[in-house]
Amino acid sequence: MIKADTSSGKRAKSLTETAYAILRERIITGDLAPGVEVSEPELAEQLSVSKTPVREALARLCVEGFMEAYPRRGYRVTPVTVKDMNDLFAIRGMLEGTAAALAAKNLSDADLDLLDQLAGVSYVIGEEVSTKTFVDSNQEFHSAIAHGSRNPRLYALVMSHLEECARLFYMGARVRDINPETNDDHHRIVAALRQRDADKARDAVMEHNENTRQGILGALVARGQVGLTL
Repeated sequence: MIKADTSSGKRAKSLTETAYAILRERIITGDLAPGVEVSEPELAEQLSVSKTPVREALARLCVEGFMEAYPRRGYRVTPVTVKDMNDLFAIRGMLEGTAAALAAKNLSDADLDLLDQLAGVSYVIGEEVSTKTFVDSNQEFHSAIAHGSRNPRLYALVMSHLEECARLFYMGARVRDINPETNDDHHRIVAALRQRDADKARDAVMEHNENTRQGILGALVARGQVGLTL
């Protein structure tokens, strides 16, 4: 009887985790666009599960800021505002700048070679497979630098902000070609890291962060895809 209960509990947890992972991925990639309203029955039918794991997954996404709950109405994918973007990139710049300064002293030549490879990844605008590869490579690039800080707490903070930025990066990559600026900035960061120059590495990452913020924000505002809350 205990074994059965344990098995049932694990299965319920597994269904919740699966529903959470699928919904989170759909939000980040833009399949569930900012501002879209959804309901538990609708999502349960789409995922072929009961409403309970969907409800638990949605509750977790609400805590993470990806969803908003509305009593008797359902849920809405959290819209993106100018203030959200400015706040997120301000914190990300400080965190990643510090991580890069530390990584300049710690990364091996093999690490730097991998970063150079990742810095050259590009995509074809409008092509979903290459866009996903590009966004994943971008995250791997920044993750590798943060890991090179050799500071686990700093690494965890950087990763949490990178995951939030992924949705914005997908949105930006779909509305304009960000290959040139991303590749140029990334190669400039690697060059600073190869010089083992902590200050230059910090400045290069923070400049890249600001370039990304301005580029994505300008494109999304022009197309009305972000709220103008300041």
